[in-house]
Amino acid sequence: MNFTGTGVAIITPFKTDYSVDFNALEKIVENLINNKINYLVVLGTTSEAATLTDNEKNKVVNFIKKVNNNRLPIVLGMGGNNTQKLVETIKQTDFSGIDAILSVAPYYNKPNQKGIYKHYKQIAENSPVPIILYNVPGRTSSKISADTCLQLAHDFKNIAAIKEASADFAEIMKIIQNKPEGFEVISGDDALTLPLISIGMKGVISVIANAFPRRMSNMVNFALNNEITKAKKIHYEILEMINFIFTEGNPAGIKNLLSQMDMCEDILRLPLTEISNDLSVKIGEKLKIIEEV
Repeated sequence: MNFTGTGVAIITPFKTDYSVDFNALEKIVENLINNKINYLVVLGTTSEAATLTDNEKNKVVNFIKKVNNNRLPIVLGMGGNNTQKLVETIKQTDFSGIDAILSVAPYYNKPNQKGIYKHYKQIAENSPVPIILYNVPGRTSSKISADTCLQLAHDFKNIAAIKEASADFAEIMKIIQNKPEGFEVISGDDALTLPLISIGMKGVISVIANAFPRRMSNMVNFALNNEITKAKKIHYEILEMINFIFTEGNPAGIKNLLSQMDMCEDILRLPLTEISNDLSVKIGEKLKIIEEV
């Protein structure tokens, strides 16, 4: 699988009774595909996977595979802080229609780098599809160091990429400079994607692209083609909105934006709750400006 371009961490829309809204999900997936994103990321953090039952997760994955109908690659979120349980889940998973997995660093336990390496070693030895490491210490309190990432990338050919959301440019540049051929570094931060591409990243796994898939995809493609003026124009058009949707947490912000675009209901499962009315108003005002551009 080629991880160049724009992947989208898809939300899970809910109805007023908190059940999964598959009609809205179909609308969102079709909109992403029709607006030229490069791959779909299912059951990532943005999907509220932590609050979905195993049965709901299976239904969401199978539904998206059906809607997608092999038009785009699909990356499946599969992470955890119990290595053996995660390995057993991988062994029991039907990977038909799945092109890679995105596996977040083990959270809460706060393992050292030796533990992180051994965790991913177990995943690599059991996964039938390529693996994207996911470094997001702001959520996990568990940082994949550049040295550990590089060791994993060199030791296991099926560890194919890392989604970097640490905002640590020094560590990111160390990975880019020393990675093996074919290993890709992907932005996990919408607001930093443009500068990160300038230092060698190959794209983004995006949240804002749930709402603005064509804009984000165009910005990334312009940046990758060194059309920086065009990329900067889009970047600054949507930058304030990107900041807004993360101000009170993800996916609360993006769901509010999508609800104002009539794509889904503004409903989350506890412990997440809807954003404040003040922020919602700011998102609505910014949306009007973006729609006019």
